[in-house]
Amino acid sequence: MSIDYDVAIAGLGAMGSATASQLARRGASVVGFDRFTPPHDQGSSHGQTRIIREAYFEHPHYVPLVRRAYELWRQLEAHSHTTLLRETGGLMIGKNNSVVVAGALQSAREHGLSHELLTGAEVRRRFPALRPDDDMVAVWEPRAGILFPERCIAAHLAQAHQHGATLHFDEPVLRWSADLDGEGARVVTERREVRARQLLVSAGAWAASLLPDAAMALKVERQVQFWFEPGKDPAHFEAEHCPVHLWQVDGRRFFYGIPNVGSGVKVAFHHDGEETTPERARRDVMPAELEEMRGLLRRFMPAADGVLKSTAVCLYTNTRDEHFWIDRHPAWPQVLIASPCSGHGFKFTAVLGEVLADLLEKKSPAFDLSLFRTR
Repeated sequence: MSIDYDVAIAGLGAMGSATASQLARRGASVVGFDRFTPPHDQGSSHGQTRIIREAYFEHPHYVPLVRRAYELWRQLEAHSHTTLLRETGGLMIGKNNSVVVAGALQSAREHGLSHELLTGAEVRRRFPALRPDDDMVAVWEPRAGILFPERCIAAHLAQAHQHGATLHFDEPVLRWSADLDGEGARVVTERREVRARQLLVSAGAWAASLLPDAAMALKVERQVQFWFEPGKDPAHFEAEHCPVHLWQVDGRRFFYGIPNVGSGVKVAFHHDGEETTPERARRDVMPAELEEMRGLLRRFMPAADGVLKSTAVCLYTNTRDEHFWIDRHPAWPQVLIASPCSGHGFKFTAVLGEVLADLLEKKSPAFDLSLFRTR
């Protein structure tokens, strides 16, 4: 069977769309498949807004990647004539010894990032929407902000299509097989079979169905996003007056907030959702879940505790250490794995598309990927 494409991509969400765009722009022949029509609301890359931040508390290793991502998001904005990134500043809030504060400070200092360490009282004075406790502090970083994920994915897919990529929507990959010589892979859907020199698996929550040997290393987690109409002082929650903010409270419990950019104040827990699969994930939100979030609003953002405007469920697909997984398949070198992102990957996808395109073109990426090796 002859080679049809240079690269086949299974999954055209955040990772897959960015890689398709990069490869197509470089002149590679690309075919991509997605089980839905992206951008869609069934996976991990929806909900109107995502946070982008530089002082990365998870590990300083991520900072060079996200700095390049800023450049690429701005380039994609210029190409698409669409606003994709809005800088609002950002706060990482917790106690002095919390992971979120200590980690953000480490990244900021190691990479020379502009930042300030604020007391709880200083946060309350500068950003009256937020009410941290007196024993809390916050790392302020001026370049943090908001990405608009549906627009980002649409822009990447449009760029890929413009440069010749073949994109098949509502057509999931059912199975794949690798040639024994390490030089090709067959991809099968209900409608067709194609052969490519290399295969990229970027299927997010569906990665385990395409990588059965790795299924035990992956955990799909249900996350609920909430949008509230502020009960009072709505101007305090507008992006001109309120930064993005990520909190660590009550030990290792995390939640985040995004200012109102038209649909209400967005808040959500970060991790600790119920384990699920993409097929059986609950899409409804229970009253107890709403009340749990309202409890945090009353403590830390009391003026936001107003009318619930909407909710959405998204899926985190996590590795055991909650870093990304970007590596060649351990048995089949023509298969590259770029999923999952462990709930914090969207901001990086512009640069990871560039990195993955380099790997698929057998080039050495400009970044250290040692954190992301086979799980």
